[in-house]
Amino acid sequence: MENVVLIIHLLLALSLIGVVLMQRSEGGGLGMGSGGGGGAISGRSAATALGKVTWILAIAFIITSITLTIIAAQNAAGSSVIDRLGPVSEDSESPSTPSLPAGDDLLPPGEGDDGPLVPRAD
Repeated sequence: MENVVLIIHLLLALSLIGVVLMQRSEGGGLGMGSGGGGGAISGRSAATALGKVTWILAIAFIITSITLTIIAAQNAAGSSVIDRLGPVSEDSESPSTPSLPAGDDLLPPGEGDDGPLVPRAD
């Protein structure tokens, strides 16, 4: 189901790009070309067929986006990335983990110790 919606979503995206690129420019893009009586003061022009197709494709694109979000949320509910990695066996010890020496070698010096503050080289 998710793959079907994703393919429809990609087709809608490509067709939306194509329809937008086929539309006629109204000028004034990037602040250039302020002539011709158009602009914010002029009346609204009639919707063309390409404009209507653009709206339909945009609405369908948004619907498929929301649908994909809902499907992804349902598939990921109750699980995390760590859960998907699989169980880690506690039997095998990592070879990069050093073994610690037993005893008081790692403790800091006490009050009466006059020894150096560096660890012994054994």
